[in-house]
Amino acid sequence: MIRFVVGPDRMVVPDLAARLPGRGMWLSASWDVLHSGGVVKGVRTEREGGALGEVPREGSREIPKEPLEQEHSAADRNRTVPDKVLVRAFSKAARGAVSLPADLPGLLRTGLIQRIAATLGLARRAGQAVAGFEKARDLVKAGRAGLLVQAADGSPAERTRFLSASGVGQASRMPIIDPLPGADLGRVFGRDYVVHVAVAPGRLADSLAVEAGRLAGLTKRSIGTTEQADAPMNEVAGTDE
Repeated sequence: MIRFVVGPDRMVVPDLAARLPGRGMWLSASWDVLHSGGVVKGVRTEREGGALGEVPREGSREIPKEPLEQEHSAADRNRTVPDKVLVRAFSKAARGAVSLPADLPGLLRTGLIQRIAATLGLARRAGQAVAGFEKARDLVKAGRAGLLVQAADGSPAERTRFLSASGVGQASRMPIIDPLPGADLGRVFGRDYVVHVAVAPGRLADSLAVEAGRLAGLTKRSIGTTEQADAPMNEVAGTDE
C-alpha cells in the first residue's frame, strides 16, 4: 500500500517513505484502483484504523454528491471517472474536500523508480550488491544472494542463461525483480548497461522487493521467483494504527 497525506493547500501528497507528518491515508498500490474507475478498495486512515469501505462506481447513490463536489476545484471536476472516484475517496478519508496531482499514477511511478535506484545505490556502496554476469553468478552460486535484479529490457534467453549458469534450481524461491531497464541499472553501477544484479539478503534486499512490488502493482506487472515466474508482486499491506 501507499501512504498519502494532505498538504496545507488540501492537495493529496504521496508519502512513499511513510514519514511525512499528518494524518495518513493508505491506498492499495494497484493499477485498477488508479485507472479503472471501478471500486476503490483498501483506503485506510491511521487514526481510525480499518478500511473506510468501498467507494462504489460512479452513479451509485452511496458516492458523495453535492455539496462536497462543489468544494473541489474546476480541475478536479473535469477529471475522468477514475480520478473523480479517487478524489471522493480521499475526500471522505480526509473529512473534507481535497485535490489530486495532475498525473498521480505518473508521479507514483517516478517516485518508486527513484526509490528503487537509490536503494540499489545504497546496496552497492554497502558492498551488498554486485553487477555483471560473472559477479552476480558467483554471489548466487555461493549462496550469498537473497534477491536478483534483472534489466527490464533484457532478453528472456539471457535471463535463462544466467539462471542456468548460476545453478539456481526450479525449487528456489529467490525473488527476481526487473523494475528498471539496463541503462538505468548501469547508471547505478557506473556502467553503460547492466543486465544482472545480485543483492545480499537483508533489509536493503527486502526494501527492493517491496518497492518493486508496489511499482508492479501500479503497472499491472508481476515479479517472478525461480519457482513461479508469474507470482503476484502487489502484496504489500498494512496500516499505521
